[in-house]
Amino acid sequence: MQRILCNVSSAPSLGAAIRLFRLHLAGVGLGNLADGIVAGAVPLLAIALTRDPVLIGLVPTALWLPWLLGALLVGAVVDRTDRARLRRLALAARACVLGAGAGAALADVLTIWVLLGLCLAYAATELFSDLAASAMIPQLVAREDLPRANARVMGTERLMQEFVGQPIGGALVILGAGWVFGGAAAVVVLVVLLLGRLRRPEGFVAQRSTPATTATEEAVSVRQDLAEGLRLVLSHPVVRPFTVSAALTNFANTAYFSMFVLWAVGPGSAVGLEPWQFPILVAVLSAGAIAGSLVPSRWVVRAGEVRVMIGCWFVNSALLLVPVLVPTWWAIGTALVFIGATNMVSNVIGSSIRQRVVPARLLGRTGGATRTLIFGTMAIAGPVGGLVARELGLPTLFVGATVMALLVTAWVAARVDQGVVDRAEAALAEQEARSFV
Repeated sequence: MQRILCNVSSAPSLGAAIRLFRLHLAGVGLGNLADGIVAGAVPLLAIALTRDPVLIGLVPTALWLPWLLGALLVGAVVDRTDRARLRRLALAARACVLGAGAGAALADVLTIWVLLGLCLAYAATELFSDLAASAMIPQLVAREDLPRANARVMGTERLMQEFVGQPIGGALVILGAGWVFGGAAAVVVLVVLLLGRLRRPEGFVAQRSTPATTATEEAVSVRQDLAEGLRLVLSHPVVRPFTVSAALTNFANTAYFSMFVLWAVGPGSAVGLEPWQFPILVAVLSAGAIAGSLVPSRWVVRAGEVRVMIGCWFVNSALLLVPVLVPTWWAIGTALVFIGATNMVSNVIGSSIRQRVVPARLLGRTGGATRTLIFGTMAIAGPVGGLVARELGLPTLFVGATVMALLVTAWVAARVDQGVVDRAEAALAEQEARSFV
């Protein structure tokens, strides 16, 4: 199989490629540490400001709305600019947002609406940073190394965000919101400085076959790029069902977990945790996720990638019933470990498949298109979950979300098998071979 280290003719040496990937991985780790601090603190800050389920449900809406509104366009931008530079600029903007949050907390003007505004701005920076970081991976490693590279990246994300960052965020809430935002801002500044070293002479711009030369041609080319990415997502035999299933499953999971803090925290909750205990409970997700990231890729290939992924989805969805049936910290913690492991294994497989069946030059656009659909459903899931919880109760919401996730998994299992993936990969290899002739 052809080794592809980057999308330009002058590939870096092996040593340089390893150094660049390590820098990328370090940036991912520190960036997700800051994300974890924010993610661990925001639900606790929100329930300290209000216990209204609908208002609590608006928090995930603020976090995912930019993906609905801008992911498609940003995906095109990612494919047309230096991805490393774009990522640094987005992280610099994120540091400014966090600094504003610290200022609001110190000035004692932090309300639920101000918190929602900060979440919205934070997510806008995440949109640029995450799409750029994801699209860079095939430019840093060989194609056959994608499963291992994705496992390391995703494992690092989960470790730093959920296992390290979220407990820190929960602890900083005790000291005050200013510590939460200020501490996260300091970490992001470190990431920006670190990623300043992630450079190579040819940059990290994807190859374009027909570069535009005038402003009019550029505008037309952007529209064509958007249409090309969306057309691939809607017509691809692998990407389309994966995207639909992810959109519907993430809707169910977001509605579920946006209300989970009300089920778990406070004297009137079913579990009865103290606020500082909640991030620790959620952090066990990453223990399972880290274990999942260590599963050798050869085991997955031997068992069948798609078969393993679908099996993980079924287990992951069914375990959502545990907090309803056994609302104790030990039962929920055990379930979360397995949820984290199966989620990680399936995400690594899904990402690696997408990177193998989608042309490298289209990864930003297709990533934007898929995330517009996937994260767009998550933007409306929080308020829907809040309304169901307020009118019908939390148990009804949790059981309904579980049933929905199981049905969606059964639907995609009936449409995609390993043969479909293998044929799509072979078709892309043939297409790329013709392009080099």
